[in-house]
Amino acid sequence: MPAASDPADALPGDGRDETLNERSDRNWSELLQEFRVLQTGTQILAGFLLTLPFQPRFTELSGFDHVLYLVLVVLAVTVTLLALAPVIMHRLVFGRLEKPQLVRLSSRILMVCLGAASLLFAGIVLFVFDFVASPAVGLWAGGAVVVVIGLVWIVGPRLIRGARDRVS
Repeated sequence: MPAASDPADALPGDGRDETLNERSDRNWSELLQEFRVLQTGTQILAGFLLTLPFQPRFTELSGFDHVLYLVLVVLAVTVTLLALAPVIMHRLVFGRLEKPQLVRLSSRILMVCLGAASLLFAGIVLFVFDFVASPAVGLWAGGAVVVVIGLVWIVGPRLIRGARDRVS
């Protein structure tokens, strides 16, 4: 097994024999795939949101719904722009041997995007159920989505770590 400072293996003991550059390339590819999944969903939601003001019933929205709608548009645009940031940064640092730093920053940006997208999804459910059914039903439906988000963000990773720890 290579020593911790040996650049022949980026993370000694993980079962992969790859250099820091090879690991950065692999991680960059994985990040891009994750961003692609995120972009598709949020772009569809953003498109949906942008059509709403042109619908006849949009004028029937309450004051709360107007504010919620604008917050959702800002979240959708924020996620979309942040999801493009790693591509922009890659173009600006391309060929300068800065991929490990790009991968680290892009990973952080992805986490912010996923957090904002989670809020966006919960907000859209709240918005639609509030308008179609009632404000109370909207709160329950939005709350249910928040619970699912909590399960995915907190319980899921703990289960995976627990399973890994049991195998070790």
